[in-house]
Amino acid sequence: MILLGLMKSAAAAVLIAYLTFTNGIADFIDAHLLHTPTETTAPQAETELRPLGEGLAERAIPRVLLDHLEYQRAAALASKETEPPAAVPEGESLTDAVEKSLVNIFCQYKTDRFIRTTTGSGFFINRKGVIITNAHVAQFLVLEDAKNLTGNVECVIRTGDPAEPRYTAELLYISPAWIFDNADLITEEAPRGTGERDYALLYVSKSVDGTPLPTSFPAIPVDTALLTRSVAGSDAVTGGYPAEKLFKEGVDAKLEPVIASTTIGTLYTFGSNYADIFSVSDSPVGEQGASGGPVASLKSDDVIGLIVTKGDEETEGEHSLRAITLSYVDRTMKEETGFSLIDNMQGDLAARGAVFKKAMLPFLADILSSELNTTTRRD
Repeated sequence: MILLGLMKSAAAAVLIAYLTFTNGIADFIDAHLLHTPTETTAPQAETELRPLGEGLAERAIPRVLLDHLEYQRAAALASKETEPPAAVPEGESLTDAVEKSLVNIFCQYKTDRFIRTTTGSGFFINRKGVIITNAHVAQFLVLEDAKNLTGNVECVIRTGDPAEPRYTAELLYISPAWIFDNADLITEEAPRGTGERDYALLYVSKSVDGTPLPTSFPAIPVDTALLTRSVAGSDAVTGGYPAEKLFKEGVDAKLEPVIASTTIGTLYTFGSNYADIFSVSDSPVGEQGASGGPVASLKSDDVIGLIVTKGDEETEGEHSLRAITLSYVDRTMKEETGFSLIDNMQGDLAARGAVFKKAMLPFLADILSSELNTTTRRD
């Protein structure tokens, strides 16, 4: 753990303050700021929902990518490209679009003594094959090329009903700040976290059977604009690959996509004074394995949230969820890279993924493999 602390300190070179506010137009503040959170920390999700008025949190944000010239050059070139945004096809319902965009991310960590299986959800947000998911789901892809790992890691992207192996994927981006703060969760059977910076981008690299990749993937549009308070109580559609079957029947269990109508609940802030995370009402999606799934607004036909944790069983229901807003993903990704969510999924994906690997993966893999190797030796 001392080594892990040193790694974190070395990477977190400077403190970057969260966005602060000046006095603005009253209507804007009333629409976009959260003034009085009505609920406290949810034990199930362990979410640190900070009351407003206590000042904004400062945290160490790694500057590795901000200072990496090759990464910055590749990102700048990609940001100038204009790609048509994803859209719900004419005549297709939002429910259908959510289901088609869903993927199941299935990883196994194998040693001489045991096999550990993890599963989570994700969804296509770019027609070229970009998938957004949670960092706690994608972290095993960091380890696929690790040099000092005791075991081997294999991940596959599954789609369909039931989920079948279809693609292999590579990391396009994973939040370094999340890895530094949560590396120890990789050894947890049912990891819990705050949801802060719990996101990653993957891109499909090839099909598992060697057939040519589709010319276009079923991407669903995303909305990175700030959420207004009026979204609370509105109708939404959510989806994922709940994995209770896997825990009951074993790794050969057939996982099925679940799509459900739901309602946006309370909006919370991590300390930015914006809507960073919100609750989602009870639904059949609310099981372990749904992490990384979308929450799409019926008002706009766009995805506005990324599922990160379960909700508070007592106040929100046994199958409730929490989702970080895509505006939060967009803002914090800019802090770490200098570029927006949209910018970070454009351009030559293979080339950009290679640059990210060169800049970050050896370092991140050392942190995660250290945690896994320690646990393996102890077991």
